[in-house]
Amino acid sequence: MMKKIFVLLLGVSVSASSFSQDVKKDSAVMKQISNHILTNYQCYNDLRYLCKHIGHRISGSPQAEQAVAWGKETLDKIGCDRVFLQEVMVPHWVRGEEEASVIVKGKKSGIHIASLGNAVGTGEQGITAKLLRINNIDELKRMSPDDVKGKIVFFNFRFDQTNINTFESYGPCVYYRWGAPSEASKMGAIGVVIRSVSSAYDNKPHTGTLTYNKEYPSIPAVAISNLDADQLEQTMNAKKEVSMYIRTTCQMLADVKSHNVVAEIKGTENPDEIIVFGGHLDSWDIGEGAHDDGAGVVQAIEVLRVFKELGIRPKRTLRAVLFMNEENGLRGGKKYAELAEENHEKHILAIESDAGGATPYGFSMEMDKDKRDAIKSWASLFMPYNVWSFDREGGGADIGPLKRKFGTPIMELMPDSQRYFDMHHSDNDIFENIQRRELSLGAITMSQMVYLVSMHGL
Repeated sequence: MMKKIFVLLLGVSVSASSFSQDVKKDSAVMKQISNHILTNYQCYNDLRYLCKHIGHRISGSPQAEQAVAWGKETLDKIGCDRVFLQEVMVPHWVRGEEEASVIVKGKKSGIHIASLGNAVGTGEQGITAKLLRINNIDELKRMSPDDVKGKIVFFNFRFDQTNINTFESYGPCVYYRWGAPSEASKMGAIGVVIRSVSSAYDNKPHTGTLTYNKEYPSIPAVAISNLDADQLEQTMNAKKEVSMYIRTTCQMLADVKSHNVVAEIKGTENPDEIIVFGGHLDSWDIGEGAHDDGAGVVQAIEVLRVFKELGIRPKRTLRAVLFMNEENGLRGGKKYAELAEENHEKHILAIESDAGGATPYGFSMEMDKDKRDAIKSWASLFMPYNVWSFDREGGGADIGPLKRKFGTPIMELMPDSQRYFDMHHSDNDIFENIQRRELSLGAITMSQMVYLVSMHGL
């Protein structure tokens, strides 16, 4: 009996010793990753090139194709085991010309607008109509179509400034961009103006995807800035009748062939188990797409670079994907999942970075409790890097198809969100609004998480 107890205790001792050694090794490698990225800042240099030499990259545009070529070339230089392109057909929407005026008692005052993505244009002559202010969608639904017919509806729904996590404000607000224009059309409106889906108080409107309900006519839809929306609201409060003139020449052209860019390092022990991580190459056609999502693209590239430069050999296969067309179609993410199914690939985890390049503080996750608990067991290893949150629900748009098709566990890097919606989908989203060290910390956190999963599984 004593011999059995001794053997059992010896087994516990060896197991504890092995666990301690793993923790020490993991901690040391994570520190190496951090030191290397923080002393080289290569992801910041990559972002500078992407933003300043290529610029904004809406799908179907020449800049989007330049970004594909740049992404492949950059990943080739790292020395990955394989770099390849996945063909995907993408929408090609073009903004064209834009102008607008607010008309009060015959006097016109110019106002800056941004057409919503995928919107139809007004035609060369533009449209002029009385403005109808709607503060929320329920207010519109209570109206008679006779009150709306022939008017331009101004959706004056505000971004809630009281939420500390600003993504909680984005959700309710973004409906007025993608869905409300068709509700106005259903009631007979001939155009829509929305208050920007933004926390910013400046004169730069924010764009973003609009999805038309095909049961109703597609009508022009534009955004105005929060400052201009405040002024318009005051004008409408003071005057009995306000009209608006809008002229836009945006249009949807035929689909264009583009590509996802994919690169991988083969696993040494379980090469069939794939850890995929990435961001989207495309951006809107204003600003430079620095936070959305140049940051995620260069962070994904940096994960592979740091593994190669430090000579870390993962047990499982690492795969970076630079997705195309997240912004106005999600074609790249859908195509990636389709090809994964065709190739019978096994993804054990998918990670996305598409919430900006600010300081990271954790990951949101959509996965079974046992896998979430496994990741949370590493929390102490992340604490020295001020990464502490592993409880929020959520994943990314481009990796969502993997979750829906295969049940793949997904997670998204969570940076601080306080400034994100000041810049999101606007002229403010430029390289100068990325801080070098914050961007690099995001690359570090992703690399560390990928390292742990690649060595220990999930």
